[in-house]
Amino acid sequence: MPAPMLAFHTWDVFTDRPFAGNPLAIVLGANDLTPPQMQTIAREFNLSETIFVQPPRNPANTARVRIFFPTAEIPFAGHPTIGCAIHLACATEAGDFERNLILEEEAGPVPVRVWRQGGTTGAEFVAPVLPHGVTDAPDQATALEAGRLAAALGLEEAEIGFGAQRPGLWQGGPRFLYVPVAGLDALSRARPIEPFWSRQMQAAGVDSMYLYTPGSGSDYRARMFSPAAGIPEDPATGSASAILAAQLLSSGALPEGEARLALHQGVEMGRPSRIGLTTVVSGGVLKEVRVAGSAVPVSEGRIRVPMVQGKGRS
Repeated sequence: MPAPMLAFHTWDVFTDRPFAGNPLAIVLGANDLTPPQMQTIAREFNLSETIFVQPPRNPANTARVRIFFPTAEIPFAGHPTIGCAIHLACATEAGDFERNLILEEEAGPVPVRVWRQGGTTGAEFVAPVLPHGVTDAPDQATALEAGRLAAALGLEEAEIGFGAQRPGLWQGGPRFLYVPVAGLDALSRARPIEPFWSRQMQAAGVDSMYLYTPGSGSDYRARMFSPAAGIPEDPATGSASAILAAQLLSSGALPEGEARLALHQGVEMGRPSRIGLTTVVSGGVLKEVRVAGSAVPVSEGRIRVPMVQGKGRS
């Protein structure tokens, strides 16, 4: 008997043109897949993330989704949320529209507003977890030391930090080591250097580092490296963009009230991405974080369901 097949679609996210932004695989009808089967499919696509769509647990919501790196499941991610919400909305809407969806992610329900206007389709989600500091890093002082970070990135110590911006560890579902660097030249030259890179990751208790600097044509330009998670470099990282709000607030870079920031990522790897970050601060406290972006369809097809041994049917 032939192996069952599932429909899939790929979208490029955080861009309004194909073959830019961050590619995403969306697998539909995944309600009978086990986590090991999902992981096998994610490794097959070998994109930074693959999202699996299942019926919602709460019928008032749009769908339950599971998100996987090539190496592991993660509780929440930004570009899968944006891309999947746009795909689901566009499957039932024609012409210009605006629609609110709720995706049930492992981190919690994520409200997403989706719209199409003038041929451009976009979405904005509310971060399901407000970003906050990491308190259980194995050796936080070492993880944030400028000299060690410089060695891990192939930079000079003086190129770590700018203005009041200093390295920090923050989480909001996933966690990231944030490293401000002094200019676009330093950002373009940065790369993971072993064995110093792995030592910093171990000290921080993370597998991902997010670098940023003031941008040209944007508020900040960024790069994100996560080789241990199977992502040598990510073209656009929505979750890290959301958590960046806490890093910026800690250094006095966010005003009271609502602020809108433009982030660029993926430029150095030839996948330019544009990410909108909106923050709401009241009394010096972060109250809400929203991330927005566009997406375009690229491919569709069917993928074989792998015969994988393992427990954990969802």
